Formats: sequence, C-alpha cells, structure tokens
Amino acid sequence: MKALLRGCDALAEGLGWVARIVTIVLIASMLYEVVARYVFNAPTLWAFDISYMLNGSLFLLGAAYALKHDAHVRIDFLSQKFPLRVQQLINAGIYLVVLTPLVGAFSWIATGKATRAYLTGAVEEVSPWAPLMWPFYGALALGLWAMTLQLVAEGVKFAVGQTRPGAQPESVGLGGEA
Repeated sequence: MKALLRGCDALAEGLGWVARIVTIVLIASMLYEVVARYVFNAPTLWAFDISYMLNGSLFLLGAAYALKHDAHVRIDFLSQKFPLRVQQLINAGIYLVVLTPLVGAFSWIATGKATRAYLTGAVEEVSPWAPLMWPFYGALALGLWAMTLQLVAEGVKFAVGQTRPGAQPESVGLGGEA
C-alpha cells in the first residue's frame, strides 16, 4: 500500500515539474507573440491556440501536485470544529466517495476524447493555424487521471490517519516517518 501511495505522490511531483516547464513555455510563447505583434507588426497565427492549450494543460497537469501539497481551496469552517479523527474520516469520505468517482468519470471522458482526436486526426476547426487536438486532449486526460489517483492516495492517507487536513505532506510523512 505504501508503495502505491508513494507512486501516486511521485506521479504528482513529476507532473508538477511538467507544469512548471509548461509555464515557462507559455510565458516564452506569449512574450514572442507580443514582440512579434507590437515591435515587428507580424502577429502569429498560433498565439491564441498555444495560450489556451498550454494554460489548460498547465491547470490540469498541476492539479494532482496541488492536491498532494494541500494547495487547493479548503472550506473547513465546520469540519475544523470536529476532533482530528472525525476530520480525517470526513475528508476520506469526500475524497473517496464523492470526488474520486466524479474526477474519474471526467478522466474517462477526456481519454475517449483524446483517443478519438488521435484516431481521426482532429484539428482545431476555428483556428487559422488548425493544430492537432490530441496532444492537448491527452494532456488534459493525463492530468485528470493523475488527479484521480492522487484523490485516492490522499483519501487513503486520511482514512488510515497518515495525514491531517491542512497539514503540509512533508510534516506528516507516510507511516510515521518525517
């Protein structure tokens, strides 16, 4: 079980690094577009497509990383009044019973959409650049699957009392180690 949890955590960390790289590419591409447009009066065909594709990919590729590091918004004004063990069980229930099936369903749908786009060679039809859509859809599906796995991992950690709501993962550790 610990190996599976560590695997999910490692995937989230890896995709966190990918999201960082995507951020740098997004910034560079937007800087290029601004210079091309306003300095050389030569706007690119691809700027809008690149910006929404990289931004969407960045958002979902970083979602599991954010969950692992408890960086998502937490509305806990009621649950914080309960004892720690009750808080852990509430979080485990929400993660495992509500969020995992929901995000898992989105993951399944996104995977189907990415597969169809790959098999048909689908392109962005409203763009003059007409980029292939499967890399974008694939990145979204990957981010959603990673989020699903991280929801399971965090839910299990809450269920067995290995983590606390609002605690940084490094301060709690797996199985008692720091």
